[in-house]
Amino acid sequence: MPGTRPPARAYAMWVVGLLAYGVAVFHRSSLGVAAVDAQERFSAGASAVSLFLVLQLAVYAAFQVPVGVALDRFGSRRMIMAGAGTMAAGQLVLALAEDVPTAIAARVLVGAGDAMTFISVLRVVSFWFPGTAAPLVTQLTGILGQIGSIVAAYPLVALLHSTSWTATFLGAAATGVLVGVLVLVALRDAPEGTPRPVPPGMAELRQGLLDTWREPGTRIGLYTHLVTQFSGTVFALLWGYPFLVVGQGLTPGTAAGLLTLLVLVGMGVGPALGRLCARWPLRRSVLVFGILLATVTAWTVVLLWPGRSPLWLLVLLVVVLGTNGPGSMIGFDYARTENPVERHGSASGVVNVGGFVASLLTILAVGAVLDLLTPGGSTAYDLDAFRAAFAVQYLFWAIGLAGVVRHRRELRARLARDGVVLRPLHVAMGARLRRRAS
Repeated sequence: MPGTRPPARAYAMWVVGLLAYGVAVFHRSSLGVAAVDAQERFSAGASAVSLFLVLQLAVYAAFQVPVGVALDRFGSRRMIMAGAGTMAAGQLVLALAEDVPTAIAARVLVGAGDAMTFISVLRVVSFWFPGTAAPLVTQLTGILGQIGSIVAAYPLVALLHSTSWTATFLGAAATGVLVGVLVLVALRDAPEGTPRPVPPGMAELRQGLLDTWREPGTRIGLYTHLVTQFSGTVFALLWGYPFLVVGQGLTPGTAAGLLTLLVLVGMGVGPALGRLCARWPLRRSVLVFGILLATVTAWTVVLLWPGRSPLWLLVLLVVVLGTNGPGSMIGFDYARTENPVERHGSASGVVNVGGFVASLLTILAVGAVLDLLTPGGSTAYDLDAFRAAFAVQYLFWAIGLAGVVRHRRELRARLARDGVVLRPLHVAMGARLRRRAS
């Protein structure tokens, strides 16, 4: 029930799922902080290293809907275990890889395992936590899971530079095995007594997917995820570190510190967004527009700045990008509130496609532009090349904004048919302030 307080065991289940997701983020981010080492190990240019991550994200995105369907059928525990094992296998292959095709196969395995994890953890949240608590716990899941990227940015880089490529990624593979064992022992899909859904037949499955897609809440969730997520993801996963070190001339330590700041900002912003979504669910799109405006403005100033940007401006950019991850979680909140519980897995899978498709296309485009503007396959990209490469983001911001606006109209039209008419935001805020004053 909406007012029910979550039991203590709910938090225990959530912590197990959160740990599994944090390890998945660690695996996902491990290549980004090792991008320069990867270019040297595999004698590959920027486009080839981009391809590693693009294929990883392509597999992740392509698996979202099938994984969502499987999740509704088999439950979170089995899917998270399968994901942990698959990612461990991918890191093992990468540890032993000595050529580009083998490294690509390794990242494909990581992408497949990663695809099984996050939406499975969200399903744990939806079963163990009541309605008003779910938005906040969902935000905390997305943000605290990003600690995995901090582990990639510091301990993994330190291990990589103090030992070897093989030892580093063998250690990464071991973490996947350990988390799989923990999930097997400790995680349960739902509280005892929760009815298990009857597995649908093929006809019901097709109809369920159609119903999920036809739901405007699913589609605004997809475009919300797309428009808010991809810029921060591209920066954190691959191109942020080279941009800061090679393009902006920062030291590796300063660049790693900025990537950590990005995660820490998200940790602070996420709970606030979760509370706002729970309190004003009909105004969630306002938060999306605000995050988009801040992101586009920050990037525009950095890209137009004459010469290298001052450190304070790069810090500001990273702080704004830190809101992107929490902003993308609003998309899952749309999917949760606008779909019945038996479709939560497939709806979350559809939403998760948006940001990661935009991310992989942007990563590929950035790498292609850098190689096009840098002769001889050199990795010494100049600042103008980075500026041109990051300008491709404007296309995806425009696509995402158009999708959010369109499907927001559909949702509000349905609300109007149900007798709910939203006043303009400035009118509603003015009335609220007057009520407080009186």
